[in-house]
Amino acid sequence: MNAKAPSRGAVRQRDEGESIEWTPTIAPEKVCEFLMRMREFQAKEAGDDLESGSNASDDGMRVVLEDEPNDAVQSELVEFIRGLNIDEQIDLVALAWLGRGDGSREDWATLRAEAAREHSERTAASYLIRTPMLPDYLGDALSEFGRTCD
Repeated sequence: MNAKAPSRGAVRQRDEGESIEWTPTIAPEKVCEFLMRMREFQAKEAGDDLESGSNASDDGMRVVLEDEPNDAVQSELVEFIRGLNIDEQIDLVALAWLGRGDGSREDWATLRAEAAREHSERTAASYLIRTPMLPDYLGDALSEFGRTCD
């Protein structure tokens, strides 16, 4: 069988009979791309003593999975969020809250209105990126709209 592997950040509709309308303004593909990047970022561990004389070939490239100040992955996440328009940023926050269980799909308008009231320039660095379990929340929220990331 020559089944093509889904691309990174791919979105598919769940096969549960009826289609659920997608109402957020952010494209589900963007949510999936962000979700995957957040998983990579959150998989990192606190840095070790880099002055130990170890080098990448000797330590099996473990230093790549260490979280360091000015981390390129974190910078990419911040730039990704800043590259979204304000409505998309608001949707991303509202989706996080939906996935966290702060409401249901029927509460979308209320969650989004609250996210709009709380929106600021610090949405990227201070709030979303520091939210534990954010990829899980976003995945759960997508599921509420009948979408999944492959």
